[in-house]
Amino acid sequence: MSGNGDDNRNAGRWGEDPGRPASSPQFGPANPAQADPAQTGAQSFPGYSGYSSYPGQPGYAGTADQPVEDPEGQGGEGQVAVAAGVKEPRRFSTPAVAGMMVAVGVAASLLTGLIVNSAGSDSSSGTTFSTTVIGDREQASATPEEGTVEAVAQKVLPSVVSIQVTSGQTASEGSGSLISSDGLILTNNHVVSDAGSGASITVTTNDGAQYDATVVATDPQTDIAVIQAVGASGLTPITIGDPDALQVGQSVVAIGSPLGLSSTVTSGIVSAKDRPVQAGGESGGEASLIDAIQTDAAINPGNSGGALVNLNGELVGIPSVIATLGGTSGESGSIGLGFAIPADQAMETAQQLIDNGKASHPVIGAQVDTRETTTVGAVIAEVTAGGPAEEAGLKAGDVVTKVDDRVVDSGVSLIAAIRSHTVGDEVTLTVTDSNGDNQHEIKVTLSASE
Repeated sequence: MSGNGDDNRNAGRWGEDPGRPASSPQFGPANPAQADPAQTGAQSFPGYSGYSSYPGQPGYAGTADQPVEDPEGQGGEGQVAVAAGVKEPRRFSTPAVAGMMVAVGVAASLLTGLIVNSAGSDSSSGTTFSTTVIGDREQASATPEEGTVEAVAQKVLPSVVSIQVTSGQTASEGSGSLISSDGLILTNNHVVSDAGSGASITVTTNDGAQYDATVVATDPQTDIAVIQAVGASGLTPITIGDPDALQVGQSVVAIGSPLGLSSTVTSGIVSAKDRPVQAGGESGGEASLIDAIQTDAAINPGNSGGALVNLNGELVGIPSVIATLGGTSGESGSIGLGFAIPADQAMETAQQLIDNGKASHPVIGAQVDTRETTTVGAVIAEVTAGGPAEEAGLKAGDVVTKVDDRVVDSGVSLIAAIRSHTVGDEVTLTVTDSNGDNQHEIKVTLSASE
């Protein structure tokens, strides 16, 4: 595992997980950063009834690699008809329906200030402040105990940056983690997706130093991007941890720039692991899928691309998506449902982007239906001729209920499970027919997406 001050870019140094090889599994899929909060809508779990969709976002389609949807449920030419019926929409106990949204901060329309009351006999006396010192100043400056949130903050803050993208009259903000001493930064694709012609990117470190930045490469499918702080040197790269070692209930800390408030530290626990989350892309862009770490640490617009770390100060996730309450109230802050891309998957994608300028993803060579059905599992809609799935004996109409020991309950769940592996991995699929009978296992060697 790399320590602070060491570059994370070289093969074998991206996290060196105890239970993983140096080349971590490729990740096919997430989203919290870059749109005006007034314009930010709720994202969705496509195929998950009960979640409203981001305005203007298309349904997620792709191959099973990536899902195939029939949004109208009508079948028809070019659409896959599935024997199983559609489930009843899920009901929620709250008046508003929860939705997925990107955590984005927009500087152009946001003014955050501290309001103080004036003290004195008249307006000419000016504003005064009354302060009380609590505790021992010497005690406050003592080195914090290892494993505390305070110790984590001191270790990690120098490795997390705020990112501002300015285009014309608008500016949006997100976060990022330093992965090399010369300014390579890991962030979300949706944080920098608007950094096209005429746009500029500014990176600000914890000590206030500012750098212009350029985009190295992006991968919308996984919502991962790498940018370069121009002329940077001597920076402190973040230490990479092992997300597989996380346990539900374990304490974690989120660090980023929510609502433009740089170097913000919040804490919580791991609420769940292997949570399939699908979110629409920014401004109608490509949707992304994330095999997420769920946390109740407060994550808000602007936290996207930042750091979710364990109490050793090691990066375990990239905050990317939050659930919000829908309705007309416009609520878009944290409700304790945040989702982060596992660090090993993010780093595997980042390494490919640095080395090749693009990333490939593991696939089985089949398409799955992501609509909700009464079938428990992932319904195979179509099998690619000559692909790994066909060679293994998988057929259209089959239902996949497990990948190795991991339960699969939907098409999105199957995609997330496959994307948590690496190209060339052999996985065991538990398969039944459309009636849930004839259960058997098949082995599939994952190929690379084109």
